[in-house]
Amino acid sequence: MESSAAETSAQAQPIINWELAASTAARLTPAGPVLKPAEIGAAVDNLRLMADISVPHVHDITGLEAARDLRDSSVLVVDRASWARANTQSFAVMLKPAMEKMLEGRHGTVSPGAASVSGAITGSQLGAILAFLSSKVLGQYDPFSALAENSTAPAAGRLLLVAPNIISVEREINVEPEDFRLWVCLHEQTHRVQFAAAPWLRHHMLDEIENLSGQLLGNVDSLLERASAAAKSLKDRSADGTGPSRGAILDLLQNPEEKAALSRLTALMSLLEGHANVVMDAVDASIVPSVKTIRQRFSSRAKDHGVIEKFIRSLLGLDAKMRQYSDGAKFVREVVDVAGMEGFNTVWESADKLPSEAEIHDSRLWLERMGH
Repeated sequence: MESSAAETSAQAQPIINWELAASTAARLTPAGPVLKPAEIGAAVDNLRLMADISVPHVHDITGLEAARDLRDSSVLVVDRASWARANTQSFAVMLKPAMEKMLEGRHGTVSPGAASVSGAITGSQLGAILAFLSSKVLGQYDPFSALAENSTAPAAGRLLLVAPNIISVEREINVEPEDFRLWVCLHEQTHRVQFAAAPWLRHHMLDEIENLSGQLLGNVDSLLERASAAAKSLKDRSADGTGPSRGAILDLLQNPEEKAALSRLTALMSLLEGHANVVMDAVDASIVPSVKTIRQRFSSRAKDHGVIEKFIRSLLGLDAKMRQYSDGAKFVREVVDVAGMEGFNTVWESADKLPSEAEIHDSRLWLERMGH
């Protein structure tokens, strides 16, 4: 009886201590810009206003009727620690199926004490990563927040605007705050509209994440060995000036099934990010008066990362995310040039109309498959 109780206790221990991840991120998150209480309140109100103003522009540019009614999701203006905590909740949703499979697989092999220590280690590690990211992210649409345990989020999720980061960047590149905030909101609200236009997309993405995480975590016996190899490869490639294609960890933690799963997710993220960038690029001075200056200074800023930050960005695949913006945007522009915006928008109709990674890089393949 005691042995059975111990096994049950071990199984109940989370593989990742999500609460510790959130508290670690809050503790390690760098301080944001110094603002007086009145300035904070004014910035929050202005960001909410810019978020509202951006939606009709997204509708005009994309032609997506979903932009007319976004009441099933919400906009939150948050600080860095709140962004990190929100992401621990979403990660818990995304990884739940794979974690449950891992718990079943280790039944009777892990003591409660060892399980607790393991969860604390992974929680602390995730918290450190989120702390780093928390000062980089300007905004994020989270379609999974409503699925989190005890969630109060609306059914379709929420858009998070990270106020201290937006203010830091607008000060750093010395641009008009209202213009920059509207420019950022145009990109982020496009993601909100994408999921509203394709209600099936949230669960499709969850299925793909479950597939990939299940592949990776299902091979847990070799996970540490492959992670070590990934880190060594990153160090070697950084030394000789060559960079990994997607971020070293994602590059090397793959068998053929993992490659296929990652390819589908890469294509989807490239589409979502590229489409949002096309919306931003369609904005002219009649919408954002100083948009040309903002684009120039924001692009130049991305080239100034320090050596340590470049290493971390490469390890986490953040530079790959920037490539997703350009690859996906190129696909969207090429499709719109041939099929028009209405023809492109068929991509939101069903999962079988999403482009593959090969089609992202060669839009003619997708156009031919869709009969254009």
